[in-house]
Amino acid sequence: MFGKDRPGITAGLFDTLAAYSVDVVDIEQVVSRGRLVLCALVTEPTVASQGELRATVHSWAESMKLQAEIISGTGDNRPRGEGRSHVTVLGHPLTAEQTAAIAASIAGTGGNIDRIFRLAKYPVTAVEFAVSGCETEPLRTALATEAHAVGVDVAVVSAGLHRRAQRLVVMDVDSTLIQDEVIELFAAHAGCEDKVAEVTAAAMRGELDFEQSLHARVELLAGLDASVVDKVRAEVRLTPGARTLIRTLKRLGYQVGVVSGGFTQVTDDLKEKLGLDFAQANTLEIVDGRLTGRVTGEIVDRAGKARLLRRFAEEAGVPLAQTVAIGDGANDLDMLNAAGLGVAFNAKPVVRRAADTAVNVPFLDTVLYLLGITREEVEAADGGAEDLLH
Repeated sequence: MFGKDRPGITAGLFDTLAAYSVDVVDIEQVVSRGRLVLCALVTEPTVASQGELRATVHSWAESMKLQAEIISGTGDNRPRGEGRSHVTVLGHPLTAEQTAAIAASIAGTGGNIDRIFRLAKYPVTAVEFAVSGCETEPLRTALATEAHAVGVDVAVVSAGLHRRAQRLVVMDVDSTLIQDEVIELFAAHAGCEDKVAEVTAAAMRGELDFEQSLHARVELLAGLDASVVDKVRAEVRLTPGARTLIRTLKRLGYQVGVVSGGFTQVTDDLKEKLGLDFAQANTLEIVDGRLTGRVTGEIVDRAGKARLLRRFAEEAGVPLAQTVAIGDGANDLDMLNAAGLGVAFNAKPVVRRAADTAVNVPFLDTVLYLLGITREEVEAADGGAEDLLH
């Protein structure tokens, strides 16, 4: 059935078919921009001829100002091809050229697009393609290359129950959850911001060993009054969409944590303010009310972040394959590779190339769309709906 959508069409069609004692084998219905496509697969009528059924359905459709197409055949629908994936495309905006390129790349891998629907229209346009007929890994590889070429963000994940079972999200802090590099905020108060920023940039590009660079930068903070901690906390700026991301995940039953090469003096504050379940970072040593220029305890470096992801997953009772990690720097790579889904957020080139998917728009809540969460679900969660994913 094709035509303008309105209440009662589905009920009317099957009420019409009921007179012929048919069994319903399959139903699919889509409404797009107010236009209905309703498909039903039914068995052969047992109380009348196919001709009578056809005539009755056509007459009913005409009375509803709909078009009807009736095809006879045998057996069920042709099964979809092996290999199922969800392809999420983010554009700001999403152009026809980009969409054509992604669709052609899917076809080039032998994939078939079974369904397309929009996840969100703001702050970015997000659409999801349900694809069958090719395995996820070669599809991801092909689309990553095409996405980079046409300037769009694409995430490819295997279809199945595990996607909605991803119940732990762990993210980096500096330049991911927040817009700042915390050590640079401290350095500004010590008058050595330029020196620290230079070392930070080299470390994030993977040009320097993180632990060595951390010690070198922290030494420059020696002698700062401990009161600077409160000043830095007040200067921290959350990334646009950060509150929405965390609030939505929490209301939908996820656990959320952060791991940082920064400092517990800031991450503990963020944990309390944002209601995070987990937080771990380095700790600045303070003696007699002043920073000593040293850190205490276990260093949270590249390997440490992956180790903490595993620890958080174990404490949360979530298999590692059902975790999501988000980061931007080279020291996030082990964590991104260990997670079930690694997301490079406005990341350095080396990180974008290695991660499962990359997001290059400045809104952290767009990560929700990669999890199959629609904008409508985000807004419903904001309205207080509980456990939408259940």
